[in-house]
Amino acid sequence: MPKNLLLLGLLVTFLAGTALGQTAADKYVDSYKEAAIQTMNQHGVPASIILGIAIHESASGTSKIAKYLNNHFGLKGKGGPKPIASSYKGYESVEQCYGDFVSFLKKRFNTLFIHCPGGDYKRWALGIQKGGYAASRTWAYQVMGIIKKYKLYEYDNPIPESLRPVQSVEAGSEMQSEETSGQKFTYEVRHGDTLGAIAKKFNTTVKAILEKNSLKTSSLSIGQVLQL
Repeated sequence: MPKNLLLLGLLVTFLAGTALGQTAADKYVDSYKEAAIQTMNQHGVPASIILGIAIHESASGTSKIAKYLNNHFGLKGKGGPKPIASSYKGYESVEQCYGDFVSFLKKRFNTLFIHCPGGDYKRWALGIQKGGYAASRTWAYQVMGIIKKYKLYEYDNPIPESLRPVQSVEAGSEMQSEETSGQKFTYEVRHGDTLGAIAKKFNTTVKAILEKNSLKTSSLSIGQVLQL
């Protein structure tokens, strides 16, 4: 057998073995992690919570209502693109379902957006259970177990566009100034943010943020841009 064909065969075998080794939950995460992160960045719900609950409630996207109604959270109500007799809501896309799930959380569990740091998935899971989302007393721990097993918490602190490093060079000069030679980061304040939580998230201190932004108090406003 020619060497190139042998290498190609080994590569195909490796890729096939990798695909076969994936669980339904692994495939679900690969398919929807970007949508979960985008939803988190827009609304503040941890991506791990979105993915963990969706995996739990939709059997990793394999349940009937997930397949036929794009409903990954067991949300009930009227409406949907398909004329299927069901007490569950139907959606044009999974992303639309994600958005409706966030709206549901804001109506029923608004205090979580105010008091829970973005990455504290345990408080979110317990708070959602306490608020009556599920009847099972072990529901929150099942969701937390899924988050831990598949390391979904790793998606809770992505670097959005506004936090990516920015470097600048003075025109006509090959040398960067001391101010711009390093990385510059900014952060746009979201609902529920506090200086303490932001400082902890980005490994800095409240004092440093206050000084960099010439702030006299720790009061924040939604949409405010902070230098970190």
